[in-house]
Formats: sequence, structure tokens, C-alpha cells
Amino acid sequence: MENLEGISLKKCEVLPSFFQNGSKEFGNLRLLDLTNASPNIVENFIQGQELNNLRWLCLRECTIQKLPNNLVNYCDLRVLHLTKCNHLQNFLDIFNHGLNTSICVDMKELSTSFGKLNALSELNLSGCSNLEELPTSIDQLIALQELNLSGCSSLQKLPTSIGQLITLQELNLSGCSSLQKLPASIGKLNALQNLRLSNCSRLQELPTSIGQLNALQNLDLSSCWGLQDLPTSIGQLNALQNLHLNDCLGLQKLPTSIGQLSALQKLDFRKCWRLQELPTSIGQLNALQNLHLNDCSGLQELHTSIGHLNALRNIDLIYCSRLQELPTSIGQLSTLEILDLLFCWRLQKLPTSIGQLSALQKHDLFGCSNLQELPASIGHLSALQNLDLAGCSRLQELPTSINQLSALQNLYLSRCLSLQELPTCIGQLNALPNIDLSSFSKLKELPTSIGQLNVL
Repeated sequence: MENLEGISLKKCEVLPSFFQNGSKEFGNLRLLDLTNASPNIVENFIQGQELNNLRWLCLRECTIQKLPNNLVNYCDLRVLHLTKCNHLQNFLDIFNHGLNTSICVDMKELSTSFGKLNALSELNLSGCSNLEELPTSIDQLIALQELNLSGCSSLQKLPTSIGQLITLQELNLSGCSSLQKLPASIGKLNALQNLRLSNCSRLQELPTSIGQLNALQNLDLSSCWGLQDLPTSIGQLNALQNLHLNDCLGLQKLPTSIGQLSALQKLDFRKCWRLQELPTSIGQLNALQNLHLNDCSGLQELHTSIGHLNALRNIDLIYCSRLQELPTSIGQLSTLEILDLLFCWRLQKLPTSIGQLSALQKHDLFGCSNLQELPASIGHLSALQNLDLAGCSRLQELPTSINQLSALQNLYLSRCLSLQELPTCIGQLNALPNIDLSSFSKLKELPTSIGQLNVL
């Protein structure tokens, strides 16, 4: 027994006999799982042993009304899971000031003594759907680095005192569907790196003080349906690397200051249906690598400044159903590897400059039913591995320059209903292992050169 470091008594109703001798042989025990165990086991096992090395204790779903008194002696305890302990009362009263514990608890309110846990580094209250507010004493948690309030659907506001958590690095408010606004004091969180607000469906605006979060790297606002715009101060977030605005159904415009986000690498606008245009300043995002505009059905055009995105590797324009053309400047994206144009129904042609995309590996035009031709310059895409033209029902021919696509591995031509033949030079695609001609209804014969496709 003295060698054991972990024990699980999950769902146990009766303590096994070899644990009942009170021999105190568990001096090396670090991990103890009592999930859904009977209250008697929780009381008898913890009270009957000296667990001085205990680091992780899980009491999830236990029906206990209070914690064993001797827990206060376990100063090395780092994680205490109390999720769904719905009968637990006054759980903070036994803790001393030195305890550094991650607490998961399902409660309607927290006592003011909560602030006594001034050594706490991580606080997990996720899924506390009945929690309506936090005590103002939260500002006493001077060592707190992570605060997880995800799924606290009854939480309507945060106390102003939250701005005093100067060591806080992560604040997770995902799924706080009753939260309508953030206090201005949030701008004082100088150490904050991650701010998660996804599915805060009633959040209507961000405070201008958000621009003061100098350390912020990740801002997740996905599915904030009530959000219509962003404050101009957002451009002050010099450390911001990822900005998620997907499913912000009410978002109509972006501030020009967004171009000041010099460290931004990922910008996600998927399903921002009301967004009609991107500001010209977007071309100033020199570090941007991923631009997602999937299902931005209101987007009618891309500004020529998009060609200035020197680090862009992936641009996603799937289901941009009003987009009729791409700017000529797109050819300047020398680092672009993926260009997705699936179901851009109104797109009729591609600019000749597309042949300048020397790093392009995947070009997806699936479902571009109004696309009538491909520019001859497409043959210059020396790195292209995947070309998807499936469902391009008006495409009448492939340019002979297609034989120059020496890296091409997948060519999809299914449901190209107007295409009657393949160019005779297709046999020169020596690296092509896959070609899809399903539902190619007007094809009468294959060119003899197809026999040259040795790896097909």
C-alpha cells in the first residue's frame, strides 16, 4: 500500500475491507478519485488516513453536505473537483489562506469568505448554471491566473472588482448566455492573454477599455449574436494573434482600426451574414496567415488591399454567394497555399493574375456553377496539388496550359455538365494519381494520352 500513488473508489457504496484498518499506509498517495462515492466513504477514508502528499482529489457528484474537516491540513492539495456536489454548503469555511486549489462547484452563490483563498491560482466554476453573481471579494484572489465561468448561463454581470486580478491570464466566459456587458474595469487585466466570450448571445457591445489589454493574444467572440460592431479601441491590441467572430449574426461592419492589429495571425468571420465589406485597412495586417470568410453571404467584393497580406496562407470564401469576382491584386499573395471558393455561385471568371500564386497547393472551385472558363495562366501554379472543379456546370473547356501542373495529384471534374472533352495534353500530368469524371455526361471519349498517366 505504501507504494500507491493513485486510487479510484468511483461509485463505491461500501469501503473495501483492506481500506478500513486505519493503518495509515497511504503516505505516498497523490491522486484520489471519489466520484459519486457514498458520503460514508468520503468521510471515513479521508478522516481515517494521513494523506499529506495528496495533490488531486475528485469528489464529483458526491451527495456530501460538508467537506471532511481534516482537508484543511492538506496544504499541498492543488486540485479539488466538486462539480455537481449540489448538496454542499459552506465549503469555503474550512480552508486556510495557503491553499492553492482548483475548485469546481455547482452552486447558486459563493460566500464572501471566498476572498480568503488568496493563494488560489485556478478557479473552475464551469457549468454552474445557477450561479447568478460573483462576490466582490473576488479581488482578493491576488494569485489567480485562470478563471473558468463557461456555461454559467445565469450569470448576468461581473463585479467591477474583477479588474483587480492583475495576475489573471485566462478568463473563460463561454456560454454565459445571460451576460449583457463587461465592466470597464476589465481593461485593467494587464496579464490577460485569453478572453473567451463565445456563445454570450446577449452581449451587445464591448467596453472601449478592452483596448488596454496589452497582453491579450486570443479573443473569442464567436456566436455573440447581439454584437453589431467592435469598438475602435480594438486596434490597440498589439499582442492579439487570434480574433474569432464567426457566427456573429448581427455584425454589420468593422472599424478601420482593425488594420492596426500588427500581430494578428488568424481572423475568423464565418457566418457573419450581415457583413457586406471588409475595411481597406485589412491590407495592413502583415502577420495575417488565415482569413476565414465562409458563408459571408452579404460580402459582395474584396478590396484590392487584400493583395498586401504578405503572410497570408489560407483564404476561405466558401458560400460567399454574392461574390462575383476576385481583385487582380490577389496574385500578389506569394505565400497563399489554400484558396477555397466553394459554392461562390455568382463567380464567373478568375483574374489572370491567379497564375502568380506560386505557393498555391489547393484551389477549390466546387459548385461555382457560373464559372465559364479558367485563365491560361492557371498552368503557372507549379505547386498546385488539388484542383476541384466539380459542379462547375458551365465550364466548357480546360486550358491546354493545364499540362504544366507538374505537382497536381487530384483533379475533380464531376458534374462538369458543359465540358465535352479533356485536352489531349492531359497525359503530361505525370504526378496525377486521381481524376474524377463522374457524371461527366457529355464526355464521348478519352484522349489517347491518358495512357501516359503512369501513377493514375
